[in-house]
Amino acid sequence: MTPTVRTRVAIVGAGPAGLLLSHLLDAAGIPSVVIDQRSRDEIESTIRAGILEQGTVELLDTLGDASRVRTVGHRHDGIELRFAGEGHRIDFADAVGRAVWLYPQHEVLKDLIAARLAAGQDLRFGVTADSVVDAETDRPRVIARDADGQPFEIEAEFVVGSDGSRSVARAAVTGSSTGGYFREYPFAWFGILCEAPPSSDELIYSNSPDGFALISQRSATVQRMYFQCDPETDTAAYSEAQLWDELQKRVPGTTLTQGPIFQRDVLRFRSFVAHQLLRGRVALVGDAAHTVPPTGAKGMNLAVADVRLLAEALRALLLEGDDRALLTYPERALRRIWKAQHFSWWMTSLLHVAPDATDFDRRRQLGELRSVVESEHGRAYLAEAYTGWPLGA
Repeated sequence: MTPTVRTRVAIVGAGPAGLLLSHLLDAAGIPSVVIDQRSRDEIESTIRAGILEQGTVELLDTLGDASRVRTVGHRHDGIELRFAGEGHRIDFADAVGRAVWLYPQHEVLKDLIAARLAAGQDLRFGVTADSVVDAETDRPRVIARDADGQPFEIEAEFVVGSDGSRSVARAAVTGSSTGGYFREYPFAWFGILCEAPPSSDELIYSNSPDGFALISQRSATVQRMYFQCDPETDTAAYSEAQLWDELQKRVPGTTLTQGPIFQRDVLRFRSFVAHQLLRGRVALVGDAAHTVPPTGAKGMNLAVADVRLLAEALRALLLEGDDRALLTYPERALRRIWKAQHFSWWMTSLLHVAPDATDFDRRRQLGELRSVVESEHGRAYLAEAYTGWPLGA
């Protein structure tokens, strides 16, 4: 017989969404089992971007001393939009009284994993979920294999798919692993990590005739930078000198601090929203439910917003037998998801040069950029969306 693990909530995926959900459920006295096919080392060492909205940081504060975002992360009170050779600062504090924190996702994951293990969380690495079944019963199950390839099942009162853009759980909710609204963009980001001090105190989003560039940071000694490229670009196609030339010509007026490049990758631009977020007693959160282009820094923050809503709904369902918040979870989550999809699309369209752009398109784009930076209300809209709408709104 196949061994069965029983719990109240089974969470597929130990990313920020799954781990934060297990933390919030535990705070309410609801046990869970979290599984992920990756090893702990793989999860903690995969370097990813991390701009955290203020609401995300405030929710991570509930981890107590386990969260290092306010001590190791860097608070940013603005960004710079650069175009036509000039920089224009969007002052978040002045516009909306909010901020963001630069704190990479893998550091968030280190904090969450350490906190959950210290709390006694049943967290299983190297476990592969093959499917989620019986979604419309009161005992949905995860069919899985352990690190040795041995089959077992997790039987729960509720299953949450937080297993990323290639979600296994999605099929149990939408009927298909690809069931959703999808858009692919005709460009990508060529990203580098380099050993160098920061080129700027705040992020620079640069629109240039040669294409977009983003000048970001990771730490006092490691920097992250991107430039717009064709999605089929080979990461080996550029020498190190060519990469620096490409980046520098896209941020005229700012002299980049150069250093050895130790990582390079190409990040494709895709938008996705699942057709459904809930079926019976299985729900989707995070990248299993939606993905956005990175331009608006919404990916992990959207996952956190999903989790806050679903945790509230599961507390009502499992502790009080009240399913009203659960039934409205998709509608409430989708309001923010589509706002974030629009903002991400808008920022992407505002800053990138489309492959088929005409002179008219280019001049119209510059007019739009000036409309934003020269308007109090334009700056406030960008600041409000970038720093994040209040959680639950």
